[in-house]
Amino acid sequence: MKAVGYLKAQAIENPDSLLDIELPMPEASGKDLLVKVHAISVNPVDTKIRSVVSPDNNEYKVIGWDAVGEVVGVGEDTELFSIGDSVWYAGDLTRPGCNAEYQLVDERIVGHAPSSISKAEAAALPLTTITAWELLFDRLQFSQLQESKDQGLSLLIVGAAGGVGSILTQLASTLTSAVVIGTASRPETQQWVRECGADHVIDHRQPFPAELKSIGFSHVTHIISLTHTEQHYDELVKCIAPQGKLALIDDPANYLDIKKLKMKSVSLHWEFMFTRSMFETKDIQKQHLLLNKVAELIDEGKIKTTLKATQGSISAENLKQAHANIESHNTIGKIVLESFE
Repeated sequence: MKAVGYLKAQAIENPDSLLDIELPMPEASGKDLLVKVHAISVNPVDTKIRSVVSPDNNEYKVIGWDAVGEVVGVGEDTELFSIGDSVWYAGDLTRPGCNAEYQLVDERIVGHAPSSISKAEAAALPLTTITAWELLFDRLQFSQLQESKDQGLSLLIVGAAGGVGSILTQLASTLTSAVVIGTASRPETQQWVRECGADHVIDHRQPFPAELKSIGFSHVTHIISLTHTEQHYDELVKCIAPQGKLALIDDPANYLDIKKLKMKSVSLHWEFMFTRSMFETKDIQKQHLLLNKVAELIDEGKIKTTLKATQGSISAENLKQAHANIESHNTIGKIVLESFE
């Protein structure tokens, strides 16, 4: 089968940072599905792994953690899917990724793909959707009851125009009673965040306390920091309400001084959407359920795709360009590639 992989972790500018390759066809067993991959998207985790993680035993490493495809084989212990089903998923960081014609994936982290949007539009969503859902409902424990916006809850999303931020803003505005405040710095990103359902948009290049004050907030009850947490940390501490909750997903270069949260009794929460698959947690199948739920929300017209750019077919050349675009830190929403030539 065709695939894109590499033998050595390196910068995307190097000619062999990603290569077109041929690999043996995998076979499904146990709880695995064999999926024919139709469309994929690229995430910051792809660029991080490619740049720092070299494969073992001089074997090609295939990355990629966002896919839509068709089930073409099932293991003997599968219960949730049948051959021919259209599926979407993010996969498992410890296994070969979706930059290949066919992929094995545990059915417990796979959902039925939405039927009302294209494969490319759906491929933009799985990883970021799982991350956003787990942030809201597993880490910060928001209620999914749709109540009025006068419950006293407020959520500040730092980096709301990116891949996770785009779906997080939608889920928070659709499924929680929090007033949703997104940050974005450029006119086009600010408009995108508004289109995703934010009640307010502020500029993260400006001091957060002043920006919040300008829209009538002295503090917020919840903060989700998706990027540059280290840079914003002291201001986030100032903005969080007493007994508030702070969640993050990025990797600060230096240690955060969590003692600064003590006086306000603020709790700190990490989200890593691969935790359930990496450790096969008892609740691993929650990812199957949440992907099915969001597919329903999409088909009901309540959630929209975060696809903002397509990069052609799946090839080393096109993936290199997608990786370079991600590393520029100027992208809005998600970048998708479709099928092998």
